[in-house]
Amino acid sequence: MAYCHNCPPLSPIVTAPTQVYNNFYYPQAQPIVHPVEVINQHHCVPVPQHYVTYTEKDVVVSSVKKRKKRK
Repeated sequence: MAYCHNCPPLSPIVTAPTQVYNNFYYPQAQPIVHPVEVINQHHCVPVPQHYVTYTEKDVVVSSVKKRKKRK
């Protein structure tokens, strides 16, 4: 670029500032609540329960042998 030796100095032109952003990110705990509802279900279930009853009787048995009848 050629400069003219006879030109007076110029005043600088100032433009609008250019903005440069530096972004910084930091972790921040975000509470997230997960509600859990526990439902206790009670069920009646029939279960067999066996009972044994007995009776007792005395029988008199003769020691004499019985003869067979003839036909």
